[in-house]
Amino acid sequence: MSTIVRPRRSVLFMPGSNARALEKARTLPADGVVIDLEDAVAPDAKADARAQVAATLRAGGFAPREVVVRTNAVDTPWFEEDLAVVAWASAEGAGPDAVLIPKVSDAETLVTIGRRLDALGAAPALRVWAMIETPLAVLRALDIALAARNPVTRLAVLVLGTNDLSKETGARVVPGRAPMMGWLSHCVLAARAGGVEVLDAVWNAFRDLGGFARECAQAAEMGFDGKTLIHPGQIEPCNAAFTPPPGEVEAARALIALFDRPENAGKGVVQIEGRMVERMHADIARRTVALADAIAARG
Repeated sequence: MSTIVRPRRSVLFMPGSNARALEKARTLPADGVVIDLEDAVAPDAKADARAQVAATLRAGGFAPREVVVRTNAVDTPWFEEDLAVVAWASAEGAGPDAVLIPKVSDAETLVTIGRRLDALGAAPALRVWAMIETPLAVLRALDIALAARNPVTRLAVLVLGTNDLSKETGARVVPGRAPMMGWLSHCVLAARAGGVEVLDAVWNAFRDLGGFARECAQAAEMGFDGKTLIHPGQIEPCNAAFTPPPGEVEAARALIALFDRPENAGKGVVQIEGRMVERMHADIARRTVALADAIAARG
């Protein structure tokens, strides 16, 4: 069985209006870069930022990093032009790989955006990422994730936004995130049910790398595929947290080899080192190995 995995351990937000920052992003070891037209850009700078982003996409040079453009929210006066720039760039072969839509609160919005991208001539490969950052979005996370089953939505990734969730609910963002753990777990389950990936929210105290590393470890344990970042200094500890340890990869390869033996071809359960393991564990192992190999291929 072939498993294709694209690492999304670290996805760094960069302001779309800052040409110097975008140039630096081409050299950083992040798995992905989100070029931001929303929160990082003041209202009177939106048009200039959009032009800057178009020029940046045309120039390219981000590979192998995944490039994503975050538009302004659907109900803002800037959304349509943001989406048009993304669609144009993808149609011209200039990227990006995906468009990140803020404050998605229902599946119907994704259908509408997918149809709009089709009408704008966006390349078929362009994916949609959806931010889950409102109470309604968390409550409807399953419906939003299941929208990926409709190919018109192009949905590939859910991205958590705990800062906005804190603002709208009054729940505090504290170490350990106890007030939000139920929401985070719910969104991971929804993503898996929908067959899409899910990224954890940003850590605001970018100088506190110890606290950041602990939150990355927590997110990895919860099943997140990676984490969004706000500072280049966060990339290294984030990559480390979401990279399978060598011992885990070695054990996964051994498990795969065991199930691949001819005498085990029809078995659902085998014994290894005094433990009984099921074929589903081999499937998990294949993903672990595929992720490790994809990371290694990036150097």
